[in-house]
Amino acid sequence: MQLTQAHHRLEIATRGPGFTDVTHRAVDWLRQIGARDGLLTLFIRHTSASLVIQENADPDVQEDLMDALSAVAPEDRPWRHTIEGPDDMPAHVKAMVTATFLSVPVIDGTMVLGTWQGIYLIEHRAAPHRRELVLQYTGTAAVDRSVDH
Repeated sequence: MQLTQAHHRLEIATRGPGFTDVTHRAVDWLRQIGARDGLLTLFIRHTSASLVIQENADPDVQEDLMDALSAVAPEDRPWRHTIEGPDDMPAHVKAMVTATFLSVPVIDGTMVLGTWQGIYLIEHRAAPHRRELVLQYTGTAAVDRSVDH
């Protein structure tokens, strides 16, 4: 097998602040391209939302994490940047302390996540948004998929 690259864009509709599980979307795409062994990179093209790998078993974890992020960057702080609303600058801070990209190893066609791990987009703004993720896989594949899929 030789190395190949594939990339894909996902549009994710959020429901406002909180976690959106995108694990299954990445799994489905890896299956579609015949991924075998390599690295999947996920990148969010926004500055007020982020990506994390977090627990997927107890939803209380996500609520506690949202509470912690709100404590780090509260809306009622006297922010200078307010032109886009009171939730925008706190959203930028929350995105800065989390991540805008993730890299996940892929072995035998499967992301090597822990038993209780999932990949999540975190919406930091108060209103629902449409967010774009870019997925890039580099590695071996059952079929050469070196073009956009």
